Amino acid sequence: MTAAPLRSLHVDTAQTWRGGQNQVWQLVTGLQERGLPAVLVGYEGGELHRRAKEGVRFFGFTPRSEFDIHAGWVLARVLGDVKPDVVHAHDPMGVALAAMALQMSPRLEPRPRLVAARRVDFHLKSHAFSKWKYRQIDLFIAASEVIAGILVTDGIPRDRIAVVHDGVNVGLVDKQPAIDAHGVFWLPKGAPIVGNVAALAAHKGQKHFIAAAARVVREVPDARFLILGEGELRDALERQVKELGLGRHVFLPGFRDDVLGLMKSFDLFAMSSVTEGLGSAMLEAMASRLAIVGSRAGGIPEAVADGVTGLLVNPGDDAALANAIVALLKDPQRRANMGEAGRQRVVAEFSIERMVEGTLAAYQAQG
Repeated sequence: MTAAPLRSLHVDTAQTWRGGQNQVWQLVTGLQERGLPAVLVGYEGGELHRRAKEGVRFFGFTPRSEFDIHAGWVLARVLGDVKPDVVHAHDPMGVALAAMALQMSPRLEPRPRLVAARRVDFHLKSHAFSKWKYRQIDLFIAASEVIAGILVTDGIPRDRIAVVHDGVNVGLVDKQPAIDAHGVFWLPKGAPIVGNVAALAAHKGQKHFIAAAARVVREVPDARFLILGEGELRDALERQVKELGLGRHVFLPGFRDDVLGLMKSFDLFAMSSVTEGLGSAMLEAMASRLAIVGSRAGGIPEAVADGVTGLLVNPGDDAALANAIVALLKDPQRRANMGEAGRQRVVAEFSIERMVEGTLAAYQAQG
């Protein structure tokens, strides 16, 4: 008798679309393509809900916090309906609500294994509720070795941690038509573009990117800098641009859903994070054959081979970041060689196929 295919249920509470939600979407659809039932529970009316209309079974809810008992009951009812083998929670609130829902479902047999995704290189919180929810986890899936090490430091046994790098849908990247960023943003024709794609949050370090830009334009006056993303630091970053007199050089157009096309007209991609789990936008840039200037933060060095696919600098070192950008802007051939090497590295080690297979292997190893 053939065993039933593994059934997974995925919980993500974000309303917006960032790298983590892209990974959730790629995982759910990738499992379905392998004939494995995968159900998504997400924020009603959020970005994942909007995309789920493309054929993914979706249950919506509107959690307000980790302690939202009503949201826990909604999720418990979904568990009873779906009866998954694995519940994969993709953010900290999702972990709390999944753990709560399982406690509310004592008659659910067999009990699903509870898996927690960990994509940030922050330590686990140490208050009582956080300790309780993470004690319920059967398996942590870390997006990088650095994150796995932090989990071990926080007291999680290494045999409860699997490392599965984020993945890039290389085929999707290739299918996206190039978009002329010079035309879209009224940039001078031929001006080199240095791009950064990330939420406008402190740990993404865009203040260092802008500070570096002020140094770069002294040596490459026609350079332009695009920061694609939205977040709570918009006002502070716009003030910094104005104070440094960079209004003609640095632009913050906000969140864009055509990032993959715009990337293809970048000359260089810069990842200025102070902390970083891995960096899915950076991987997409590598798939687009862009050389990377990145910080030695979190999992970035696991993806960027210093001197081969890009240049790495210490986090927060504005001068070093500027020097690396200038060096590559002034050396187009080296830039092209690094971009091609980065593309090959992503195809070999950071594809969506590898991410899905690695996740499935982690599920099955815990079975």
